[in-house]
Amino acid sequence: MEPDLFTAAAEERQEKDPSSSPLAVRMRPRTLDEVVGQRHLLKPGSPLRRLVGQGGGPAGASSVILWGPPGIGKTTLAYVVSKATDKRFVELSAITAGVKEVRAVIDGARRASGGYGKETVLFLDEIHRFSKAQQDSLLPAVENRWVTLIAATTENPYFSVISPLLSRSLLLTLEPLTDEDLSGLMDRAVAEERGLGGAVELAADARAHLLRIAGGDARRALTALEAAAGGALAKGEREITLQTVEEAVDRAAVTYDRDGDQHYDVASALIKSIRGSDVDAALHYLARMIEAGEDPRFIARRLMISASEDIGLADPQALPLAVAAAQAVAMIGFPEAALTLSHATIALALAPKSNAATNAIFAAREDVRNGLAGPVPSHLRDGHYKGAAKLGHAQGYVYPHDVPGAIAAQQYAPDALHGRRYYEPTRYGAEARYADVVEKVRERLKGDG
Repeated sequence: MEPDLFTAAAEERQEKDPSSSPLAVRMRPRTLDEVVGQRHLLKPGSPLRRLVGQGGGPAGASSVILWGPPGIGKTTLAYVVSKATDKRFVELSAITAGVKEVRAVIDGARRASGGYGKETVLFLDEIHRFSKAQQDSLLPAVENRWVTLIAATTENPYFSVISPLLSRSLLLTLEPLTDEDLSGLMDRAVAEERGLGGAVELAADARAHLLRIAGGDARRALTALEAAAGGALAKGEREITLQTVEEAVDRAAVTYDRDGDQHYDVASALIKSIRGSDVDAALHYLARMIEAGEDPRFIARRLMISASEDIGLADPQALPLAVAAAQAVAMIGFPEAALTLSHATIALALAPKSNAATNAIFAAREDVRNGLAGPVPSHLRDGHYKGAAKLGHAQGYVYPHDVPGAIAAQQYAPDALHGRRYYEPTRYGAEARYADVVEKVRERLKGDG
């Protein structure tokens, strides 16, 4: 909302006494050039540059939807625009605002445009919380450019934002902040006057732990840094040590190098525990990876591999479950993604196990590598082009749907591999059904059924 007298007074007090505001607020960028990460969105002529009047010429600024996980700069970008632009800036949160508030902003925008020639930028945080009717109320204003909309969301806009609003806006995807991005931000926070003013120094192991805690979230990194700095200064120390960070944020450092052996050792232990059906051990290793700040997408990828490698057709729902978990993790991020990863890990650990699908493709690929291949049988070759029939291609092919049972007794493999068996199903879980089916099918293909 537009600031009232109390908000203006609070902002004035914060400017006079920066320490009254959290470090994450004090370190908010004042210009687009100070924004951490998101270089792909800040190039000359980009929609955000045009929103603050940097380039674009006669072409008007476009409404934008900012999509990304928490703590990577959506609100910060809107804040920078509000400070840098000469336009009227209004902020709403979809948590507290409704259609009434949206209409009030639009009416104000039309008056400002008609009476003063002043354009309005509306920042709407968490737009995914708006219902369809509430989002519909924005359409006339966006379409007629009574307001330029900056909407922020942590959820996939293709599912959470109505199509008419998406088509009238540019979708800008924010990328996760890297450890390098966050490390530079913490250095600035330690050194700059509006931050900690050089009152403390940051030890290397403390920095590494803060990065693990942050998990790519700038707000979380600065909040933890401020708590650790307060703890150090309270003890009369200038250096923020690992122990100080642990005491300040009540979270022990996990011995875990995301780029070294520990990364692969713990990931391996997670998968082997799932393979061994030890759900409790699997949850322990999952917890270690989460607490160490491991990328949740990496964990989800490992679970998808496990579903095919170690479970396969013993539980055909294991892979769809793992894929759904990976999609959910990509959409929601930490901390909630921990629940999804736990859900998937437990399901996979307790599922019946079979590596028959894994062994089948390994055996088939081994034969191919050893040169065991041969030409495709003539009746299976493509017969759709002119002259194919003269070559004998597709001649004699039996269309399976034309025979009872839809299994045609004909040769499919090359001569060198005819009769070779790769898939040897187990009788664990749902794969027992496939074990019965595959034998009957093989007999029918030989013409014995």
